[in-house]
Amino acid sequence: MKKRVFLALMVSAAWATTAMADGHGMTVGVSWSNFQEERWKTDEAAIRAALDAAGVAYVSADAQSSAAKQLSDVESLIAQGVDALIILAQDSQAIGPAVQAAADEGIPVVGYDRLIEDARAFYLTFDNVEVGRMQARAVLEAQPTGNYVMIKGSPTDPNADFLRGGQQEVLQAAIDSGAITIVGEAYTDGWLPANAQRNMEQILTAQDNAVDAVVASNDGTAGGVVAALTAQGMDGIPVSGQDGDHAALNRVAKGTQTVSVWKDARDLGRAAAEIAVAMAKGSGMAAVDGAVSWTSPGGTAMTARFLAPVPVTRANLSAVVDAGWITRDALCQGVMSGPAPCN
Repeated sequence: MKKRVFLALMVSAAWATTAMADGHGMTVGVSWSNFQEERWKTDEAAIRAALDAAGVAYVSADAQSSAAKQLSDVESLIAQGVDALIILAQDSQAIGPAVQAAADEGIPVVGYDRLIEDARAFYLTFDNVEVGRMQARAVLEAQPTGNYVMIKGSPTDPNADFLRGGQQEVLQAAIDSGAITIVGEAYTDGWLPANAQRNMEQILTAQDNAVDAVVASNDGTAGGVVAALTAQGMDGIPVSGQDGDHAALNRVAKGTQTVSVWKDARDLGRAAAEIAVAMAKGSGMAAVDGAVSWTSPGGTAMTARFLAPVPVTRANLSAVVDAGWITRDALCQGVMSGPAPCN
């Protein structure tokens, strides 16, 4: 009898070891800052699909743009027994205690798309400085002279300054030569389109509508900018964005947005899931495929992986349809005569 019990325990332990090795029995928790932007639903679907393929359970929480709620969300996810955490930080500074709480429990953390300046968090994102360069290049090519407005991201998101730095690199020579002048600049609290629209309206009023181009830092803020411009009969002046939001790509087809730098969230979500599972199984951060050593703006030595973005303009709109990112009908809705594939 004792022998049978011993054998049963051995079999059970072996099954548990095998289950952990292939991911079964594991859970990854995701703390989202919000779901206000279209792209996060795409990211979530990609994360869930990758976890499902690995036999790993998914649990999540939506902080609803509240840094305080995000801290309690992470505590709840830890209490649920997650094996790894993926965190899209609402506030890069306020999230610190959440990383500490995870570290105290030996739970690995992936800082998703937004920098968490802590060496214990693996940083996964696109090259946001290059995104900023791509935005500025496209706008500068379309409008090489005149008055520029810079609509930045949220002041609590380090990406806002990464983007702005890349934009400045491209625009600096034109500023120095006097070809362009930055006549207005504003952060957008929470990346909210309504806040971007209000900022743009105020700048238009202050400049008596003497604005020739707008470098907006994502597609949500670009939408707010275009709404403000349209109200003044100014839609069609160059405006940038990023994320490949369907509404933004439709604006590119219509000619009211110049560029949306496409960051394929399917790739980012899949990578996050794979990294979280690998670290939950004991992989070191440096062993992650594509990982590099990187020093943050604050001087923190970190481990990161940067994916490559793609600028989408009227010249290469077919790329997002060919990739299955958006249907031709959705891209070309309301476009009477436009670029391929809408022509």
